[in-house]
Parts: sequence; C-alpha cells; structure tokens
Amino acid sequence: MKALVLAGGSGTRLRPITHTSAKQLVPVANKPVLFYGLEAIAETGITEVGLVVGDTHAEIEAAVGDGSAFGLQVTYLRQEAPLGLAHGVLIAREFLGEEDFVMYLGDNFIVGGISGLVDGFAARRPAAQILLTKVGDPRQFGVAELDAQGRVVGLEEKPERPKSDLALVGVYLFSAAVHEAVAELKPSWRGELEITDAIQWLIEAGLDVEASVITGYWKDTGNVTDMLEVNRLVLESLEPRVDGLVDPASELVGRVVVEAGAVVERSRLVGPVIIGAGTRIRDSYVGPFTSVGADCAVTGSELDYSIVLPGTSIAGVGRIESSLIGHHVEVTASVTTPKAHRLVLGDHSKVQIGT
Repeated sequence: MKALVLAGGSGTRLRPITHTSAKQLVPVANKPVLFYGLEAIAETGITEVGLVVGDTHAEIEAAVGDGSAFGLQVTYLRQEAPLGLAHGVLIAREFLGEEDFVMYLGDNFIVGGISGLVDGFAARRPAAQILLTKVGDPRQFGVAELDAQGRVVGLEEKPERPKSDLALVGVYLFSAAVHEAVAELKPSWRGELEITDAIQWLIEAGLDVEASVITGYWKDTGNVTDMLEVNRLVLESLEPRVDGLVDPASELVGRVVVEAGAVVERSRLVGPVIIGAGTRIRDSYVGPFTSVGADCAVTGSELDYSIVLPGTSIAGVGRIESSLIGHHVEVTASVTTPKAHRLVLGDHSKVQIGT
C-alpha cells in the first residue's frame, strides 16, 4: 500500500498567516501539523508517499526533504492549482499505479493514528473506505448519507441543505478502482474535482464502499480556532522537560517544556506550555496551552492559550490570549499620548481591540 498526502491548498481561512507560509506547516506544539500526518502514515508500515504540493512547494520540500527523517520515501507531485481532492488523485495516477492507497489531507489532525484503519482495509479490501464524524455545521464539509443498515447511499460536498450531520474526515482508503471514477469526473459548481463525487461514482457502480463513524478526536486545522484547539490537545500530553536555562527567580508549574538554548528569567510559566529553542522569556507570564516557537523574545508581557511562530518579539503589551501570531512579528507597547493603536495589518487580518 502507498500513501497520498495532499498539501497543495492555499489556506484561505488562515490568512494572513498563509500569505507567506504553507498552512500545512503552521505548528502545533512547535511541530508542523503536516508532520503529525506523516508520522501516522509511517506508523502503519507504509513507506512510499506521494506528496501533492502547489504554490508553497519550495517551503514544504525544504521542511520534509526526502522523507527519510520520518522513515518514508517521498515523491513530490506538483499541482498547478488547488483543483480539488480528486484532482490530487488524478495527477498521482502514475505514482500510485494499481496499488491500494491511503489518502491523507495534510492539514488534518487525528488522535490515535490510522494503523487500525489501514489494517482493516487491507483485510477486507473494499473499493473504498471513508471515515465519518458528527459535526455541528455539516455545510462546511463533505457529508455522507447512510441507510438504516449503516451503508453509504449518498455523498455531497459542502451542501447547503445537508442530509445528515456526518462529515467526512480527511483520511480515505482506496483500491485502484477509484482511478476509473476520477477519470469520469467533471468539475463541480466550485470548479473542482470532488472526491465525494468519485466515491458516489463507486457506489452507483455497485462497488463496496465502507464507512466508519469515529468518536475519537479529529480536526481540520483550517482556521485559527481549530488550530488553537489542536494545540491545546497536543500540549495536554506534554512530558515536562527543561533543556534550556531557568533562573532561580522563575517558577515553572505543571507540564512545561523549555527547549535547548531557551532562557527563562524572572518569569512564571504555567503548563502545559512549550518554549522553543533559542527563545528568551523575561519578566513575563506564559499561561496554559501556549506554544512559543524558536528564537522568540517575550518581555514584560502575558501570553495565554496562544501560538507564537518563530522569530517573533513581544514586549510590554500586557495580556495576549487566544491568538495566532506569525513569523518574525513585532508586538510592542505604544508610548505615545494620547493613547492610540498603531496597526500595520495584512489582507484578511482580524483584530480585536479592547475599549
């Protein structure tokens, strides 16, 4: 069996972060979300991975390399535009050959891995197997309709009037039969080749499509709220570790990781928290469910339930919470009178200012 990982999306819901960075490389607990998927694939015993990339290919290729760091052999497959999940399968036809494969969306996060799913598929060999989970607003997802016996009878992508609350999770397993289905597809109203349409084709062709409703944790990390929630979940499993320097005037409470080269001075860190390599925390408070990337500086400030990407400086700004702060950002206090906010914001930014 092979794996196909889709990492060609543009990440519009994470702008402005994704104007300059691949959404699949936004970190969760200081590790790119894409890496969790690659590790889950490696745990199944699969070694050959096709990684579909788009405009951010250079950044992703630099981060993943040849895949050897994960025990994988990675082949990069260029997608000229994000034309749908089924289009990813279409351009991977030569790489996949006639083998079964697992398709994994590079910005999805599933707790517990996928080894059991892969083993079950290999044993039963249906034409396709999908994962489903109940969601509050199915209009944002591919939606499955099941009959009384739990069999898949229909699929629809982002329907205006969903027929169920069962959304497709971003992991799919396919036999080579899916290639015929994909070859027959026409673009949907969204201008994309929809994987839901390909699975529907298999159903209408009388082929076996299995569905499993999962109750474990799954998130599509396509927006800031979900990124922060996944970060919280991963940080909860931290094992405390101090490889950097913490002075006697500082206090570490609970599950706190201080990476090598990091320095904590006159500060209080309440876990779960991770402080990246080379980062300096001075005269500050860092509260639960916060990850601070490498080579940052936090001085005279408070952070809580946030993700700070590498190279960022935060100084004298009081309390920041529930925030995703990008690479090499400078956040400073204004010393001018009258009191005013001075902002330089990219397209599609979102700012909440207390009055």
